[in-house]
Amino acid sequence: MNHFLTLMDCTPEEIVDLLDVADQLKYENHHNIPHKHLDGCTLGMIFAKSSTRTRVSFEVGMYQLGGQALFLSSNDIQLGRGEPVRDTARVLSRYLDGIMIRTFKQSDVEELASYGSIPIINGLTDYCHPCQVLADLQTIREYKKSFKGLKLTFIGDGNNMANSLIVGSIKMGMQCAIACPKTHQPDEALMKWGFDQGLLTVTDNIEEAAAGADILYTDVWASMGQEAEAERRKKIFAGFQINSKVMEAANPDAMVLHCLPAHRGEEITDDVLESHADNIFDEAENRLHAQKAVMLTLMRK
Repeated sequence: MNHFLTLMDCTPEEIVDLLDVADQLKYENHHNIPHKHLDGCTLGMIFAKSSTRTRVSFEVGMYQLGGQALFLSSNDIQLGRGEPVRDTARVLSRYLDGIMIRTFKQSDVEELASYGSIPIINGLTDYCHPCQVLADLQTIREYKKSFKGLKLTFIGDGNNMANSLIVGSIKMGMQCAIACPKTHQPDEALMKWGFDQGLLTVTDNIEEAAAGADILYTDVWASMGQEAEAERRKKIFAGFQINSKVMEAANPDAMVLHCLPAHRGEEITDDVLESHADNIFDEAENRLHAQKAVMLTLMRK
């Protein structure tokens, strides 16, 4: 592994290795065991999209690993003033040991990796969110102990989260069901790949998708950059919500995950979120540990 751009680029074995490293780092973190394996290393963090969890988890994670993180808003560097991505990649490669980028276009992440000479980590694009799903998988394994025989159901927009959940769950051998409007399905190529694996279902029937689920997952109806569409999207996604009725269709011990931030009363009801807060906030914490595993795996010299 030279970069972490999409989960599709990772083998199942590489994903499991990252999860094992994440578990070890979490143990050391909780037991105050120093793990400064990246002493002297520097991570550049390019943000074209603002963030809470991504920024804090990467910055704190780099500090705990002994390195330093630099916050680089795209508005504050020449990338935001028209410098080509390829030139930014070649310049930053002379200064840094790795780059995390949170942006809109997946092609920008791919171009950074093509022209840079240091590891590139995808902190989120409109196409996928591999760091989040790595943390999701860590959380699922903590609660369920194994991925074998599990079913993950995502309810909502067929967005970057749905795209990455399809890949992550299927690569770990889980069944994946996506409940979304027919007009807002996941990436066509990823759906074809999932159908070919025989482990993917895509439907607009929410209860059908939730039936027998071990993990229920949702995301906001209007993602970052779609704020102007929020009211229209409320009408499109009305009913695509995790609520008590959907929980009844799932397995009795089903866990609930949400990548956050949550809009309570829209994609998830307040009572369901609060009753599964341990799941959701363990998941949020695991962003720190999973991303430390990625940084350590890619950047350790």
